[in-house]
Amino acid sequence: MESKNISQGIVNAVLKLGLISLGIFLLLELQVLLVYLVVAAIISLIGRPIVLFLKNKLKFSNLLAASVSLLVLGSLLFGIISLFIPLIIQQGENLSLLDLNELEYKLEKLMNEISLFLNLDPTNIEQYSSLKNFISKDSLGVIPEFLNHLLSLLGNFTIGLFSVTFISFFLLKDSHILENAILVFVNDKSEGRLKKSFEKIKNLLSRYFLGLLLQITILLIIYSIILLIFGIKNAIVIAFLCALLNLIPYIGPLIGSVLMMFLTMTSNVEADFSSVILPKTIYVMIGFFIGQLIDGFFSQPLIFSNSVKSHPLEIFIVILAGGALMGTTGMIVAIPLYTTLKVIFKAFLSENKIVKSLTQDL
Repeated sequence: MESKNISQGIVNAVLKLGLISLGIFLLLELQVLLVYLVVAAIISLIGRPIVLFLKNKLKFSNLLAASVSLLVLGSLLFGIISLFIPLIIQQGENLSLLDLNELEYKLEKLMNEISLFLNLDPTNIEQYSSLKNFISKDSLGVIPEFLNHLLSLLGNFTIGLFSVTFISFFLLKDSHILENAILVFVNDKSEGRLKKSFEKIKNLLSRYFLGLLLQITILLIIYSIILLIFGIKNAIVIAFLCALLNLIPYIGPLIGSVLMMFLTMTSNVEADFSSVILPKTIYVMIGFFIGQLIDGFFSQPLIFSNSVKSHPLEIFIVILAGGALMGTTGMIVAIPLYTTLKVIFKAFLSENKIVKSLTQDL
């Protein structure tokens, strides 16, 4: 009888290992599907408070609550995308009015003045200030290739949008669908603790993603005020785009600074470069860095420490570790992944001294 139980246990273990190996293999081969699942899971976590409010306060059914929540989130996304259309049109018109020869002359003059002030060799700077180095007949040949690539991206985006919407709907409607799929591989003794962990993870990650929305909102207000003060066209759209880039830790603000500087300089190309465009750009960039200081020293530590129950220094180290292991993607997913692991470790390794010190606030 014992040998039969042992053999049955071995067969069950082999089957579970086989299924896990097959799942890992499929995830590696179907990376696009994994991306869709991750994006849909994030959307469902952001929409979870809306679903709970509709179900608990307004007594909506699961189907209706999920549908309304997805409609609200979709409307917000559509509204955000529609904001960028005037900006693209305006920048296209501005660039069409741009006199490259005049801009080149002004840039060369500015670089010569800088070189004289800093006692640099002007010949080493001129080769970088000439716009002719960036425009050639050969460079125009990439235009058809770029258009084909753009059409391919639009097709993939359409498929991805439909897939993410479909998956998000069912994750909002049946919030335990992923949990039940994972619990298949867990024994009965650990099932209760894992269910509690899942609930804790969903609450923390929902607060985290809502905290990110609050962070973007604060930066949006700061950037909008700065750009409106200096009369930059499409100020709110530019501010939102730069605030959105802040979701990428450390790298995002750098990209946002370059983008804000470029859009500020091209917002009024007919004005004088030295007396109007350059001073205005400098003032805007000073405001941008003030916004970054407020975000780095006040908003982020307060929001993240309260949402995921981690110390600011702990968050900083985790983000750096994620960046070292997986680059930009690792920096983005570092905090949600670390929070998930903390909850699971607390559920199953609560007596461990290290785990106890890291999870004492959970």
